[in-house]
Amino acid sequence: MELRSAFGRVLQWMRVKQKLTQEDFANVSSRTYISTLERGRYVPTIEKLDTIAPVLGVHPVTLLVGSYALKESRSAKDLLAQIAQEAERMGLEAALPELGKSTRQS
Repeated sequence: MELRSAFGRVLQWMRVKQKLTQEDFANVSSRTYISTLERGRYVPTIEKLDTIAPVLGVHPVTLLVGSYALKESRSAKDLLAQIAQEAERMGLEAALPELGKSTRQS
């Protein structure tokens, strides 16, 4: 399954599970845009994802984890375990304070 289709299915599932309509996203996006996301025609920018997720009452990463888990036919729990292992291996936790101070881009 393509990632954009997986994202659309997860977005729609979460929306319906929360008993929300596409119109409930009106403060952050148009109904048409939400519909195109759900149909897998478009993918949101990271900024748009950050505005859509709170309407669903979830963290943006929850939408991404669900999407990648569906795309890769694996459990969200296993994917989260992999992410935690990778973050630890990379020393991400220790690097965050320094990264927060940095203003230059590499």
